[in-house]
Amino acid sequence: MWLSKRRNFLALISAVALTGCGFTPVYAPGGAGAQLQGAVFATDPTTRDEQLLVQQLESRLGRATTARYLLDYQLEVSQQRMAVLESNTTARFNLIGEVKYQLKDADTEATLFTGSARQFTGYSTTGTTAATISSERDARARLSVILADQIVAQLLLNTADLGL
Repeated sequence: MWLSKRRNFLALISAVALTGCGFTPVYAPGGAGAQLQGAVFATDPTTRDEQLLVQQLESRLGRATTARYLLDYQLEVSQQRMAVLESNTTARFNLIGEVKYQLKDADTEATLFTGSARQFTGYSTTGTTAATISSERDARARLSVILADQIVAQLLLNTADLGL
């Protein structure tokens, strides 16, 4: 009985503390998520990796119907040999992705926020050629998911501070 009352008391104190500090859910009406939803236009992709990244960004932020913001980005993806066999063939690769981006006002093109994201994922090359190609494609898709998640998280956290 005492533990139940204590738990309720702590929950009440936590709720009061969160509202007192200005905490608002990101996806609440008027929150940063609502401000960015369908309002961010990513620059057109020129490579397959960029296309995968833009697809993931659009799946999280929505496709821009009226672009209030422009997202300029520079994506670099490199490969690193990880497991080299005695025959000097590579059994595993890491794909390392780094994206630098700027969120700009669509009307004035003034930079509102700059950020970067860096992550890696790996794939194995021990199967057939078709399996290796499929593994690499899957790794590139996974990398775009990870980078898009990082970009969106940074935008959501920081655009609230910008008053967007």
